[in-house]
Amino acid sequence: MGVVVNLEGGKRENASIEALIGLTRADMGRVNELILSKAGSDVEMIPEVANHLISSGGKRLRPMLTLAAAQMFGYQGDGHVKLATSVEFMHTATLLHDDVVDESDLRRGKRTARMIWGNQASVLVGDFLLGQAFRMMVEVGSLDALDILSTAASIIAEGEVMQLGVAKNLETTEDDYLAVIKAKTAALFSAAAEVGPIVAGASKTDRAALRSYGVNLGLAFQLIDDALDYGGDSKNLGKNVGDDFREGKVTLPVILSYRRGSAEEREFWKAAIENDHTDDESLDRARGLMTKHGAIGDTIGRARHFGEIARDALAPLKQTPQKQAMLDVIDFCISRVS
Repeated sequence: MGVVVNLEGGKRENASIEALIGLTRADMGRVNELILSKAGSDVEMIPEVANHLISSGGKRLRPMLTLAAAQMFGYQGDGHVKLATSVEFMHTATLLHDDVVDESDLRRGKRTARMIWGNQASVLVGDFLLGQAFRMMVEVGSLDALDILSTAASIIAEGEVMQLGVAKNLETTEDDYLAVIKAKTAALFSAAAEVGPIVAGASKTDRAALRSYGVNLGLAFQLIDDALDYGGDSKNLGKNVGDDFREGKVTLPVILSYRRGSAEEREFWKAAIENDHTDDESLDRARGLMTKHGAIGDTIGRARHFGEIARDALAPLKQTPQKQAMLDVIDFCISRVS
């Protein structure tokens, strides 16, 4: 019998990104056209692999944040469309690379590119998309935007390597883990939000506000993903529930459960994570221990904390429809646990 994990959150009423989608719809139409154009190549396999993931139903939240942030400061050009497309290509490239590193079989409910075309093609097409992203950044002509996004690319790669360093390491601290996800996930959210005000010519103070919003939203987003892996469902999660456990990933729910557990329980975690004892029965026990020690609820609590920091970051900015839509994104990200 499976263990039911209480996600201890509850969905905030009307938590939705519909306002963000509405405000960015026209610009996202241009982004989608540019995505299809820039993912093209005379090398037949490149568009096949790229379009497999690009067309797989992701919400494209990061490029929408870039567009909304530029709109918030009255931007009238088209540079934000190229930057938003660059952000989406960077995200897609990291997903292709992640699936190879993690040996994942499912992404957004579909077989991963590596399962269809192999690891080599997935890595190389990811590299192609990164190259196209940087070409578009150069076309925009903003050295500040290029600096922010290129720095993010380096930080994301560092985060991937940091994650390898903590893989299967149950002595990983919460601070160590937060450093990994700040680099691996939050860095791109931060860059996506900051390049909008950059291209719009906003002040350094406004840039800093959007940067803080993005990094804290990214932390909240990843922590909710961590919670969902033990209590969500495959349809909403976009991968198999329990994949993190089966891959031996040391995420925050595991860290908290291990540290709070008895000696016997810590032996279970060592067998599971370090020695790959990750069958369905072990997954059920892991979820039961997380419930016992409040690890899922506390992970969600951390996510809510970072969500409030993101909310406070935008507080000094004047009220606009874009600002409200970006605040709604915080509620939406956290509401996924219901």
